[in-house]
Amino acid sequence: MSLSTRVRRLPGDGGRAAPDDARLDEAAEPTAAPADEHDAGTAGRRSLPAAVLTALAGLLVVLVLTAPHDYSRLTPAAFVRLPLEALLVVAVLLALPPRPRRLVAVLVGVALGLLGILKLLDLGFSASWSRAFNLALDWTLFGPAFGYLTESYGRPAAIGIAVALALLAIALPVLLALAMLRLTRLVVRHHTGTTRTVATLVVVWVACAAFGVQVAPGVPVADTSATTLANGHAFQIRQSADDRESFSAALDADPFRDTPGDQLLTALRGKDVVFAFVESYGRDAVEDPEFAPQVGALLDTGTRELGAAGFTARSGFLTSPTIGGGSWLAHATLLSGLWIDNQQRHSTLLTTDRMTLGDAFRRSGWQTVGVMPAVTKAWPEGAFYGYERFYDANKLAYRGPKFSFGTMPDQYTLASWRRLEQARPAGPPVMTELSLVSSHSPWTPVPPLVDWADIDAGGAVFKGTAGDGKGDERRGLARIRADYRESVEYTLGALISYVKTYGDDDLVLVILGDHQPAPVVTGDNPSHDVPITIVARDRAVMDRISGWDWQDGLKPGPQAPVWRMDAFRDRFLTAFGP
Repeated sequence: MSLSTRVRRLPGDGGRAAPDDARLDEAAEPTAAPADEHDAGTAGRRSLPAAVLTALAGLLVVLVLTAPHDYSRLTPAAFVRLPLEALLVVAVLLALPPRPRRLVAVLVGVALGLLGILKLLDLGFSASWSRAFNLALDWTLFGPAFGYLTESYGRPAAIGIAVALALLAIALPVLLALAMLRLTRLVVRHHTGTTRTVATLVVVWVACAAFGVQVAPGVPVADTSATTLANGHAFQIRQSADDRESFSAALDADPFRDTPGDQLLTALRGKDVVFAFVESYGRDAVEDPEFAPQVGALLDTGTRELGAAGFTARSGFLTSPTIGGGSWLAHATLLSGLWIDNQQRHSTLLTTDRMTLGDAFRRSGWQTVGVMPAVTKAWPEGAFYGYERFYDANKLAYRGPKFSFGTMPDQYTLASWRRLEQARPAGPPVMTELSLVSSHSPWTPVPPLVDWADIDAGGAVFKGTAGDGKGDERRGLARIRADYRESVEYTLGALISYVKTYGDDDLVLVILGDHQPAPVVTGDNPSHDVPITIVARDRAVMDRISGWDWQDGLKPGPQAPVWRMDAFRDRFLTAFGP
């Protein structure tokens, strides 16, 4: 029988073969089998990369949705979550027609990319400053961050890190948009199976929510963290806008605004008053079991040695507005008597005529001096603080080896300040704000203390000491914490040695920390408290603060009084006023 006689025609089909006969035709082509087997093998080989890409797309989406945004919760168990947002997005995509479905998939991908960027910013800020990134206020901090990287690791490394982060910020939304398109094609192709899977997972989600199931403490499996994070940052933006009004009201309330100079600081007439900020000198330095034995021994020994030289010290704690960084916020808070806990407040403050402690001293006949060894460029804040003489890194003229972020060792800063200011011919008393930075992160080894007489202009005596100007990123946590402790000991030891060597009856020294170090040193949920100490030889000065109930010595104990840092200005002016 010929092939043509086996083909039946359907009525009105225009010559189209009946299905049964079509299948017979396919069966009558034995030579096609090898070609089909070859195509099947090729398709199998092609499907493997496609499957890998699909798996990677799914993994990327899951990681973005489940990744913690808090550094303290960054553990493998924290990723064991079932995001409700993912189930809702899949349900919506299944319900949409093709064209809107693709558009929604792209928009969801871009949104996930932005969510990933926000989580990375939050992780960075929680690791460094123990708080979340503020979408309204923190963009201006990228400049100081780049400066920190440049000073600590060198300009090439800083540029490399900046470029890598910029590329990541561009790539995340693009990659996640492509990932969502790929996953959308998959769920639509398996519509029925996907629908059943989503329905099952919704039931699982509800059950986990009802019973509070957790794999990591504080991280529920029934997860809505993406929505919570977005709402939290939206509220943060509204709160930042409202903060402008409340800060304006605080600026207007100044009980010392109109106080004449002859009624300010009367108990300190003739005294040289120094406010020495010690970088990252926090409560943990005197209480953490890993630091307290060595730092405490240094302070106790210093108390005895200063006492033998006739000096008295009293100490307490202040609560800093910042942690891990943002020293300028702490400086502004202490000196202005206002709570400066964000860049918006700081920028606003600089545009006002708020009376700072420096203004009060200047109004009362003191000369005012700023010593800022970390300032290597223009310092816009200078116009606000109005120091009559200002010494930055350039004027301090250090030419010795660099010690990571610190432009010069603190002992050199103290020696240069004495050479430039304290050894000047007799004149009006001087109020100095002194910023000491050897204990600044990333906490690399510091030089040993040297004889004060050996420190000349330029710091030649420090040549050959440890320090290559770079932080060693390969250090383990234990080494970083040890370097932190040693750097704090170095700066405190330099201050104690300076007072023993050069202190006189007219010196009043206020030593305080600006903020606690980063959580890599303090651990999770650290206190914001920093030690503060007043040292003087004149008993009349110390009698003025007897009502503060501060504890004797250079080291505040666990029960020492704690004030907010913004309360210090008014308490200080009140104690040493008429």
